[in-house]
Amino acid sequence: MDILAPTRAYETIKVRWENEICYLQIHRPEANNTINDLLIEECQKVLSVCESSMKILVLEGLPDVFCFGADFQDMQEAIERGAQPEQNPESLYNLWLQLARGSYITIAHVRGKTNAGGVGFAAACDIVLCDEKTTFSLSELLFGLMPACVLPFLIRRTGIARAHYMTLMTQPISAKQAQTWGLVDAYEENSENLLRKHLLRLRLLSKAGIARYKRYINTLSDFLSASLSKAVRTNREVFSDQDNLAKIDRYVKTGKLPWEKENH
Repeated sequence: MDILAPTRAYETIKVRWENEICYLQIHRPEANNTINDLLIEECQKVLSVCESSMKILVLEGLPDVFCFGADFQDMQEAIERGAQPEQNPESLYNLWLQLARGSYITIAHVRGKTNAGGVGFAAACDIVLCDEKTTFSLSELLFGLMPACVLPFLIRRTGIARAHYMTLMTQPISAKQAQTWGLVDAYEENSENLLRKHLLRLRLLSKAGIARYKRYINTLSDFLSASLSKAVRTNREVFSDQDNLAKIDRYVKTGKLPWEKENH
């Protein structure tokens, strides 16, 4: 890829390059930093550049929300048009594989609310840092959905029991709890300072050394790759269920969760 590609204007992300560090910010403030197909595509283009020229990628969101998962507004608009409201789950899974397996260190710098696919972005990274007010949640089962693509990455960090509990309970967990369970590596009140301390150390590593290590560590388990087809198939199944789509449509229109009654 042309190394000049990072200078282009993006619609869903902001990108800053500092020596051998790439700062990639999910930037959809008008949509609560949710995920759409364009966001996936733009992130993939940046990661492709990082493959050859960057030692570290820092993935960030907004101060109050890191990423809140799928864009239900986009889905609801598709429902209104009579179209199938589906992101490409395979593209999203492959993006997370890029974060997990790329020849660079990936750091998720997480602040604010992190839900559903946002947990997937964090769990796919090599290192997860956050501030002490950050929360992590998997809300999918509230709508009859499930975090099918998130779970392999989350299980890799927390083990199946903790990922299972988060999925069933659908409630946010704190930064402290997330660290205890292995989703978060470190947290502080001032996560900017925490990030800075990590970068001071990590930037001492060589690109060749990082790439060689990442190749090796990823040969020790094929769990993520082996789970791709199951995750994508299950994701498509739950997002084609008309009852689930009706719950999404109602939530976007009224703000009511499935068990909440309409106000008359």
